[in-house]
Amino acid sequence: MTATADPFRQPDNLFNTLEHWTWVGCYGGYYLTSDAMQSAGFEHGFFTRLWDNRGPDVLAAYLSAGVSVHRPQQVHGNQVLNAEEAIGSPWPDADGLVSDRGGQSLWVCGADCTPVLLADPTSGHVAACHAGWRGVASGILPAAIRRLATRGAKPEQLIVALGPAVSGRSYQVETDVAEQVGQALHSDRSLGLTELEALGILLPDPAPNKCRLDIRLAAREQLQGCGIPEQQINLCPLCTISEPSLFHSWRRDQVKAVQWSGIVGQAADSSQ
Repeated sequence: MTATADPFRQPDNLFNTLEHWTWVGCYGGYYLTSDAMQSAGFEHGFFTRLWDNRGPDVLAAYLSAGVSVHRPQQVHGNQVLNAEEAIGSPWPDADGLVSDRGGQSLWVCGADCTPVLLADPTSGHVAACHAGWRGVASGILPAAIRRLATRGAKPEQLIVALGPAVSGRSYQVETDVAEQVGQALHSDRSLGLTELEALGILLPDPAPNKCRLDIRLAAREQLQGCGIPEQQINLCPLCTISEPSLFHSWRRDQVKAVQWSGIVGQAADSSQ
């Protein structure tokens, strides 16, 4: 899919061409799903800018009927809360939520940062995280995994979907930002710039003291470092900067506008 091709105006045989991902059409529009997450029975969706002016209170009904809505006030940190702590305005400051029971829809938003949805097929519990470079550097994803573990989840069983976000080729950062990210990807050691480049997480940039950071690949590396197998991590290839017809991008437009991502928990109760 190219930056100039609106997928919703393509012939059917050119429409769903993203391997391991599917556009779902409904009365209100289209949203993106991870095939692995959907196959495991978790209702979820990565919505686009075409859903502007419709927040989680509206979007939740497109995923599942009768679910409660939970979302944080995102602050680019590493705080993860139980869903029941985020039940209405004023929304609590956090960048991640973990379900307490089934029937809860968990939501995060973004405009370049990576929306990360996690699900445990055994317990039915889920998590939603907003993972920009600050969140990855401060450990938002390990924090969510630890909280899921208190509900019986094991890292090796988790399924993860990393939604549309800025790609490495489009994301110029200071070298010290990359260094902070590299220090956080594994609990037992830091990854230097050379190692990050070898993993494809860093790309060169001609400007002094600058580099290109693929925060999606950094998030995947951090998830693997927590014990989640690579084959259970689904990374969406769509770049928010390169797809202006689909996604808002702060880096591209310098406008405060976001798209939402959500997942519905399937756990029977909150006894864990």
